[in-house]
Amino acid sequence: MSILSRVKASIPNTITCCNLTAGAIACIMSFSAFDQFACSLTGLQWAFIFIGVAAIMDFLDGAMARILKAYSAVGKELDSLSDLVSFGLAPSLMLFNVINHYAGPTNWAYCALFIAIIGALRLARFNVDDRQTTIFIGLPIPANAIFWVGYIAWITAHGFPGMVTTLIIMIIESLLMVSNLKMFSLKFKNFDWRENFRRYVIILATILFLVTEGIPGLMWTIILYIIISAVGRKNV
Repeated sequence: MSILSRVKASIPNTITCCNLTAGAIACIMSFSAFDQFACSLTGLQWAFIFIGVAAIMDFLDGAMARILKAYSAVGKELDSLSDLVSFGLAPSLMLFNVINHYAGPTNWAYCALFIAIIGALRLARFNVDDRQTTIFIGLPIPANAIFWVGYIAWITAHGFPGMVTTLIIMIIESLLMVSNLKMFSLKFKNFDWRENFRRYVIILATILFLVTEGIPGLMWTIILYIIISAVGRKNV
């Protein structure tokens, strides 16, 4: 294999490692959730940013693999391991620290690890399920992370809704990842509005929610995504 071919083959995996790095930083920042750092942002806000960076990297590694035709078994496994850290463990640790902050140090906070555990099961199922090439069965783990970014931002803006409410939401949201609910992919194959109507609805709704609610609006975006998928599951 030529040097150029080796470089080309390593590009997607390098981007995936950037995803992993961003997710690891988000995990670290979550333990200083309410301390201020650079740009007067709290650790929690920096964790949000790095999860966002991880999501961008997660999109780009797949796009580059398709463009460069640089697919590999190692890349597939590395992608899942990175997603578990960025979109499973990072939200778990954010919620763990937020619960301890608002409810006081409590053993109930360890329940937040349920998100990471179910996220791992979701990724393991995805890797061996040939049906999920054009659709998702269960909530994708990046969407899970986006929900928790929105929910935790909602807590910081409006207050902690209570342990029972939070645990119920955590259980429902996590189990959706391993449910049999068919969910449409947000990737565009073309820009025809009839074929992509639901995708355009999600994009417009995301903009509206962010403008009116700020970061907490991401929670409502994922809820809408779940509802649209459930209502139109026969057309997925």
